[in-house]
Amino acid sequence: MLIAQQKRKENIAEYILYMWQVEDTIRACKFDINLLEDRIISQFSDSEKVKQEIRDWYANLIVMMHAENIKESGHLALTDALIRDINDLHRKLLEYKKDAKYLEQYSWASPNIREIEKKLGREPVSEIDTCLTALYALLLMRLKKKEITRETHEAMQTFSHLLALLSNWYRKTESGEAEI
Repeated sequence: MLIAQQKRKENIAEYILYMWQVEDTIRACKFDINLLEDRIISQFSDSEKVKQEIRDWYANLIVMMHAENIKESGHLALTDALIRDINDLHRKLLEYKKDAKYLEQYSWASPNIREIEKKLGREPVSEIDTCLTALYALLLMRLKKKEITRETHEAMQTFSHLLALLSNWYRKTESGEAEI
């Protein structure tokens, strides 16, 4: 919860990836709050009050995942809505051509996005969803200590840089610092 709050404020893309990891952790713990407490919550060195808030957060996520019927796969509606929001922002940035650096980064990422969309073998949800899905797959590969080719690493860097710029725009537009 504490990590999620910080990521939500600072970098929306990292927040989404973190939430996907939390969903998978909940699934791995078989939706058992006691198992989550033993493996995750007990590792925090915060006060008992904060640990209880974290426990409640996980318990609420468990309830939401059951209610949204994403026990085996899928993502919470709230993260899916954020992906739609940042993809809308992405499309606006491309349409209004307001940020030359963003446009340049997109031109580097775009061929890699197309390549990943082909490899995923499914109809793309959005370009931003494709970038996030690819970066999450990379995270899982790293956790499993699988070999990552130089080409894959370079492609993921283009996604990472694009999402960093997009997250910065999202933070600024959400706080009212900038408009598109």
